Amino acid sequence: MTIPTTPVTTQASRSRRIRIGSAPDSWGVWFPDDPQQVPWRRFLDEVAEAGYEWIELGPYGYLPTDPRVLAEETGRRGLQVSAGTVFTGLHHGPAVWDRTWEHVASIAALTRDMGARHLVVIPSFWRDDKTGEVLEDATLTGEQWGHLATGTERLAREVGDRYGLEVVVHPHADTHIDTEENVARFLDATDPGLVSLCLDTGHYAYCGGDSVKLIETYGERIGYLHLKQVDPVVLADVRDRGTPFGPAVAQGVMCEPPRGVPELEPVLAAAERLGVDLFAIVEQDMYPCDPDRPLPVARRTRGYLRSCGV
Repeated sequence: MTIPTTPVTTQASRSRRIRIGSAPDSWGVWFPDDPQQVPWRRFLDEVAEAGYEWIELGPYGYLPTDPRVLAEETGRRGLQVSAGTVFTGLHHGPAVWDRTWEHVASIAALTRDMGARHLVVIPSFWRDDKTGEVLEDATLTGEQWGHLATGTERLAREVGDRYGLEVVVHPHADTHIDTEENVARFLDATDPGLVSLCLDTGHYAYCGGDSVKLIETYGERIGYLHLKQVDPVVLADVRDRGTPFGPAVAQGVMCEPPRGVPELEPVLAAAERLGVDLFAIVEQDMYPCDPDRPLPVARRTRGYLRSCGV
């Protein structure tokens, strides 16, 4: 990326602060090993071919977990890692801590060893994202909200102390941190010095939220971005039918920009006004998908984001 040395237009200057990347998710990868997913070498080849320089690790075990192997594979393609991702069920309280930490530690270590600084934390689903089976109540009790807040703060403290990573919590459809109300409740209950947010524009819109409003209201808590859009027509049907997230994705609820909502240019402009460096990682949810579909979508998306000034 070329950095301008003198002030230019707002769009062009936006690239100074926002670093664009993509993720295995944009290639239909949701699981460490699944016959419906593209092989990891093909993902690395194509994400570089599409014009991206930053990637996330995706589900742990999809990409090589030996940092020496992964560094060689990414390096020769001109790629760098921006973050790792973990799923947690911290609202269940101290009883799940040891199991949670065992899951987190190996991912955090690989993330650190790859030179990344962020760990994206996604709350556990209240219904299965593949089958739609209801696993627990969709609404947390007051006690569970307390466990979620204190557990996330503990996780952020441990991850920061041991691995030097910043925890960014990802509001997500079919989890307990989803709507505008629940995101605000979570942020108000956690320490801003420990817990930041990974704002996923698609998931937040899916759950009825306004990304620009969130950035303007809680700007100091925005530590990371995921860029995606939802198809409003499909979303209306999903809401009417109560379709679980996994089947909704298969139905095409997450769509290629700029065909959906929210508009990404105002989101990026609001993020730029924060005056901080941010990663903005494209995540085009489309599991499962034809293996030849992701690359053309990724190329067009990268071109569209360049037109937005990043």
